[in-house]
Amino acid sequence: MKKILVTGSNGQIGVELVQHLRKIYGSDNVVATARKKVAGPVSESGPFAFLDARDGKAVGELLDSWKIDTVIHLAGILSARGEADPQLAWDTNMNGLYTMLEAARPRKCAFFFPSSIAAFGPGTPTKNTPQDTIQRPSTIYGVTKVAGELLCDYYHLKYGLDTRGLRFPGLISYSAPPGGGTTDYAVHIYYEAAATGRYTSYIGKGSFMDMMYMPDALDAVARLMEADPSKLRHRSAFNISAMSFDPEGIAASIRKVIPKFELSYKVDPVRQAIADSWPDSLDCSAAKEEWGFAPRYDLDAMTRDMLERVSKP
Repeated sequence: MKKILVTGSNGQIGVELVQHLRKIYGSDNVVATARKKVAGPVSESGPFAFLDARDGKAVGELLDSWKIDTVIHLAGILSARGEADPQLAWDTNMNGLYTMLEAARPRKCAFFFPSSIAAFGPGTPTKNTPQDTIQRPSTIYGVTKVAGELLCDYYHLKYGLDTRGLRFPGLISYSAPPGGGTTDYAVHIYYEAAATGRYTSYIGKGSFMDMMYMPDALDAVARLMEADPSKLRHRSAFNISAMSFDPEGIAASIRKVIPKFELSYKVDPVRQAIADSWPDSLDCSAAKEEWGFAPRYDLDAMTRDMLERVSKP
């Protein structure tokens, strides 16, 4: 039975992943950590500890006291917030990752690192973006993701650490608010559609980005960490995606449920520039071939489920 420690447990992914892993491995075997305690299932359905991922002494003590064999390192600052404070983004994302890897190394923990489509940049092929391609991001968030991918690869090659990771697209969820990412509009739009029947998008018409419904993302993490290591030619940065759409596409899907839904635009130039630097669609064949990646939700299935859930009182 795995003994798992999750950092960044209050974030958009962490809130749901902790619960997902507790269902699989048992509540007592998944230790949620964050810099502050928030009332709810993360802190109340199993072990919880305060942790700053940059504090190596505290990290080591937690790994030892709970006999952790698997680290899921989610703590980090996302794209839009990172552009507002690049120095904090570098400190949190890079020093946190380095500290966690250094603590995992002597204890031989399996290690998960979440990368992102932000690891790509303006020079990357935008259509069916290859697994292995040019990565020259134009945001500090993207820079930390590329550096993180390389650092995890280095720890595997140099020290034999079992590092694995995914390049997440935009993630859409009803359980936790988004955390300052460029793709957050694809979450906000459902809440506004259900509440008011209209939405003003900060991302412009025709801006396609890869997306995924959170249940598929959670399944991908668990499936990757259980995969046979002998079959993993790639490790720290598998492309994964379930769909690609622009604001008009998601609006059209919503109108199948809410026919009078209205979409307008007030483009945020900072987040639009970030979106323009990212791919339109990803080639996910490596993830499918090496560990069986298979998303279940397409756009319309996700839309029906999201609107049903966010409409509940």
